[in-house]
Amino acid sequence: MSIKQKTRIVILGGGFGGVYAAMEFEKSLARDPNIEITLVNRENFFLFTPMLHEVAASDLDITHIVNPIRKLLKRVNFFHGDVETIDLPNRTVVVSHGDTHHHHELEYDHLVVALGSITNFFDLPGKERAMTMKSLGDAIHLRNHMISNLEEADFECCPFVREPLLNFVVAGGGFAGVETMAGMNDFLREALEFYPHLNENMLRLVLVHPGKVILPELNESLGAYAQKKLSERNVEIRSNCKVKSIGEREVELTDGTKIVTNTVVWTAGTSPNPLLDSLPVRKDRGRMVVNQCMEVEGWPGVWAFGDCASIPDPKTGKPFPPTAQHAIREGKVVAQNVAAAIRGKAKRPFEFTTIGLLAAIGKRTGVAQILGVNFSGFIAWLLWRGIYLSKLPRLEKKVRVILDWALDMVFTKDLVQFMTLRAPTVSHHPDEHPAPAQRAHHPTPEPVHEVMVTRSF
Repeated sequence: MSIKQKTRIVILGGGFGGVYAAMEFEKSLARDPNIEITLVNRENFFLFTPMLHEVAASDLDITHIVNPIRKLLKRVNFFHGDVETIDLPNRTVVVSHGDTHHHHELEYDHLVVALGSITNFFDLPGKERAMTMKSLGDAIHLRNHMISNLEEADFECCPFVREPLLNFVVAGGGFAGVETMAGMNDFLREALEFYPHLNENMLRLVLVHPGKVILPELNESLGAYAQKKLSERNVEIRSNCKVKSIGEREVELTDGTKIVTNTVVWTAGTSPNPLLDSLPVRKDRGRMVVNQCMEVEGWPGVWAFGDCASIPDPKTGKPFPPTAQHAIREGKVVAQNVAAAIRGKAKRPFEFTTIGLLAAIGKRTGVAQILGVNFSGFIAWLLWRGIYLSKLPRLEKKVRVILDWALDMVFTKDLVQFMTLRAPTVSHHPDEHPAPAQRAHHPTPEPVHEVMVTRSF
């Protein structure tokens, strides 16, 4: 008697969409012994990106906004590695893991693509000198960089050398850029207390935005409020221009302005994961075209959503926006539709209307638009914290974040750099005169990029 082959479901991506799809599978299909579900992600954790800027600003501990995927999923298999290729005709995915990039081939009956997006520099000259804010590594790197600049500037007597250390530029006035700049501004100005040779007049923080008013995702009045508050806190807003190029010592803007700095944080553009480029499917601006049930046209058993898919909204005639609140709900509906397809039941189309948008703009103020109602100031900041805290997975992480926030109200921000260098070592015979200690050389790893950055709920 032949053994019945298991139905294999492979989920690509561990962002909001992929993880919430897997969590929905846990409730139903993962309990079926005839179904095997595997989630593939390059990190072994789920990153809660709306709080990423708080890690960079030293408001939260670096591990408190990440959840180990193995603790979130009990029945879904987890593969910690990279997706190398997707072969739709042969229904296989090649993945790799480990330092040697050992390859595996995963066969599937249903493929759920939730690979999200990556940073797009749009051929910006000098892009290799820019930092990004897409991953936990990016936030830690930015935090370390700001502290390093302060440490170096404190004892630097030459103004020519010191100036670029104390000038900071953020490109992009959307949610990511505004919250990053607000967090940086609060952190740097509070930290100056501990650097006796520096003062606030030496700091220059510049937010570059191509539009008239920042936060274009919200209405103009909330954007103007946020712009006013940041300006009052000595953040320079450069509207109606973009970063033109990044040099070794300065940034040039499209209006001809040149800013001396060694810090540029780029939040001004994203693109769908480049793995999609090789797929023989119809695309809309690089995103896979799917129907309302999130099935990829012409490829039965292939599903896509989130940043990497163009899902039609019947109410507007346009694709749904690539936000976390959409990805969470899309992931749940995809899981339900895969289950329906396996069981021969009717699938349901995805329908959802944006609930609200929020942004924290520093100094316990924020802006929010919820169900069409505008909020600003302290109330919006409370809403930001309350809503996002409720969305953060697992009670353990919620408690840790609450404690961090409480301690932040009492104590100053931590100025410790999180370095990954090994301690100094020596090697000599016990009877020999010790040689000078030498530091083991272990380069700091490059920041790892995550997908799906958003500031909505």
